[in-house]
Amino acid sequence: MSTHYLFHTEETTAILNRFGQDFYDKVVKDLATYADRWSLTSLQLIPSYSVNLVFRCHAERYGDAVLKISKAEYGGIRTEWQALHHYAGRRMCRVFEVDLEAGVMLMQGMVPGTPLRAVDDLDSRLDVFCSLYRDMHLPPAEADSYPTYTHWVNRITDYMSTRSDAIALYGHMRRAQEILVTLSDSYSQQMLLHGDFHHDNILLGEGGEYRIIDPKGVIGDPIFDTPRFILNEFGDDITPALRNKINHIFAVFEQRLQIPGAVLRQCLYIETTMGVCWCVEDGATPEEYVKLLKQAAFAESLLNE
Repeated sequence: MSTHYLFHTEETTAILNRFGQDFYDKVVKDLATYADRWSLTSLQLIPSYSVNLVFRCHAERYGDAVLKISKAEYGGIRTEWQALHHYAGRRMCRVFEVDLEAGVMLMQGMVPGTPLRAVDDLDSRLDVFCSLYRDMHLPPAEADSYPTYTHWVNRITDYMSTRSDAIALYGHMRRAQEILVTLSDSYSQQMLLHGDFHHDNILLGEGGEYRIIDPKGVIGDPIFDTPRFILNEFGDDITPALRNKINHIFAVFEQRLQIPGAVLRQCLYIETTMGVCWCVEDGATPEEYVKLLKQAAFAESLLNE
């Protein structure tokens, strides 16, 4: 008999604040339903509160597993399931069960599940990233069922054009959009990308092998799967040491991935600018714009080094 999960007070508060009462009620119902249906025990909430709720658990049939519950109308579970199904375990975690209509998915649990972020040595982190990147990208089976990277950029650019309080950031987003158009002339492969390929989505699994989790599923050239990792190497402060570190990453990627350094720099500028503009869309305050502008300006300053 499976054990149903009881939220702690602080977990309930966080879910209600982030998602609202209707989603909280859905999660409580789904936990009871799918814990019974898939014989799940030892449920433990992973406190991320992004667009899903994620629980570690044990499945009687599969062993260590992860249960993900999403708002079905977001469509994220469907896109992620399609991507994972297409990769069919190719250095990605496997899907055990899914209810697409409900937005509920049971996936392989990584043990010990240590994220690549925990590796202290930069070059060791780069080794892991490069080994996964080179063996990852496949042509999509149903390209029309995924968004495109170009759509991501165009959509946030259009949104920023409506924000009269963030003119400088909109200027960066317009430049990033123009760079994307130029890049796409030479880098036009339509491959299935991860879309969020960074340290916390690269987990240590059994036998010391790293595996990839949480693909967004987006169509574009593989070069656009490099910058999210580099962006996650940024620290809280922009310093000369950070500049040296990012330039070192460019040099390693240029050699190991055979992507010109100038192209990598352009990709990082696009991704950084898109990221800070998403922060505006998600409710960043005008006071926070100063830091966001510094990040965009830093990525821009790297373009011509």
